[in-house]
Amino acid sequence: MDKKRVAITGIVLVVLAALVYMQFRTWKNFNWNLFLLQTHSVSLFHIMHGVALIYIAYVLRAVRWKLFLRPVRPQASAMGLVAPTVIGFTGLALLGRPGELIRPYLIAKRESLPFSSQLAVWAVERIFDIGGFTFLFVLAAFVATAPRRLEHHGAFESVALVLTGISVGLTLGAIAVHRSGEALAKWVETRFGHLASNFGHRVALRIREFRSGLNTIHSTSSLLALIGVSVLMWAMIAVAYKEVAHAYSAPQLEIPQTQIFLLMASSMVGSLVQLPGVGGGSQFATIEALHHIFGVPPELATSCGIMLWLVTFIAIVPVGLLLAHRERLSLRKLSSESHQAEESTASTPVA
Repeated sequence: MDKKRVAITGIVLVVLAALVYMQFRTWKNFNWNLFLLQTHSVSLFHIMHGVALIYIAYVLRAVRWKLFLRPVRPQASAMGLVAPTVIGFTGLALLGRPGELIRPYLIAKRESLPFSSQLAVWAVERIFDIGGFTFLFVLAAFVATAPRRLEHHGAFESVALVLTGISVGLTLGAIAVHRSGEALAKWVETRFGHLASNFGHRVALRIREFRSGLNTIHSTSSLLALIGVSVLMWAMIAVAYKEVAHAYSAPQLEIPQTQIFLLMASSMVGSLVQLPGVGGGSQFATIEALHHIFGVPPELATSCGIMLWLVTFIAIVPVGLLLAHRERLSLRKLSSESHQAEESTASTPVA
């Protein structure tokens, strides 16, 4: 682990420790026996239903990646992309950010494609993730009636507007790169080429990679298919959240489906501060949202927050480890190789 990763991990540890300290100072009378009792009484049927929906969401991710590959690998199989997808997310769950490049790296190797091309797809995929979730969130905030019963409905609408602004900004940026990416890359090289670590070249290379990723969207039908799969995937994840919440058979957790999106947004923001294998930020943000927005008691909120993290983020790990073992792959080695490949790509001179 290099000095940069050590520093980042140290900062995350300090932040999480401070958050945990403040949380349990606030909840001085936390009843651990009640927490354990509520955790043990969850409905296994609802939990397994949630896990199944999350697994389907991973399959949909593989289907979406196949759509991206269609112009260059029309023969690529969606089922053939499931294993790299699952192994990649297992690496992300266990290794944290150092494992996030495993998925595009494995797909590039499996399909005999340049790693840079799959990094580009990975970047474009994020826009569809944000857009798909935003579409459902906006519908819930402004069309559905259940969120209007929330005390903090104004905050719900504000988050929807912020997400819409981000999605529109990313879309306009993608259109600009698609139309004038080469000119923008050359300008960046000229303007920032004198900075240390070949900064101008590296940024220009990322712009060109991103533009090549956009070229995988080859028609209107392809764009609509990508949007449809993205929205369906996030809908599956949303239903999985509801299944976990309803597994407790507690009135406070009978959260309507359309209100679940606010809980999901909290979890996504919290996931920006994560430790490998143990999370932290995601659970904390979810617990806070359950307690302060939905009025769930501390013990129940804590149990549900941890269970949501286990189902939506960790449940894929056993399958991923099994697939990695079957293919004789080491997650740490894959992480190292993927980052070396990224650095090699970034140092390649532009023709």
